Amino acid sequence: MAMLPHSPAADRNKEPILAQLQAILGERGTILEIASGTGQHAAWFAAGLPGWTWQPTDADPEMLPAIAERATEAGLSNVLPPQALDVTRPWPAFAQKFDAIFCANMLHIAPWQACIGLMAGAARHLATGGLLVTYGPYFERDVAPAPSNLAFDASLRERDPAWGIRELDEVVAEAARNGLVLAQRQAMPANNLLLVFRLA
Repeated sequence: MAMLPHSPAADRNKEPILAQLQAILGERGTILEIASGTGQHAAWFAAGLPGWTWQPTDADPEMLPAIAERATEAGLSNVLPPQALDVTRPWPAFAQKFDAIFCANMLHIAPWQACIGLMAGAARHLATGGLLVTYGPYFERDVAPAPSNLAFDASLRERDPAWGIRELDEVVAEAARNGLVLAQRQAMPANNLLLVFRLA
């Protein structure tokens, strides 16, 4: 069997993120994951949230078989077949609205259009009162940026000038334009933040 793609970062942050999701989310519901990547988060979180049905997606169709294989290997019955989803293009016609949407480490490795697409899509596909949970690094007004985040931001912009760590205020403003209100900001390891937006 071929080796599945692996993200060391996903392994490092999966436990603290799961602990937050378990505290934030109820006992059961449906959750849409944006930018599932290797599928490590989908498998770990679905196992830790057995009452939740997990819908993984990724913009790269070539990642979908690996996501599905991880769920199969883990023996998970609450992970739906992964779907292709690029937030900057029309989203799939899902059968239902979701109780939550989760997106980790996408906004800084994508053009700003991805943030616009994420917020607009979340507003369309979340149930009323549903939650959008994002995870990753952000720059905050009146908070001195960590040197590691400054270096990371410079390396991202060197790879693609449209990439880069986003200003928290700008992300919150884009969310608000779509009826999503920042309900929680949680500091996480390695100078990351977990943000919880609620659809009004």
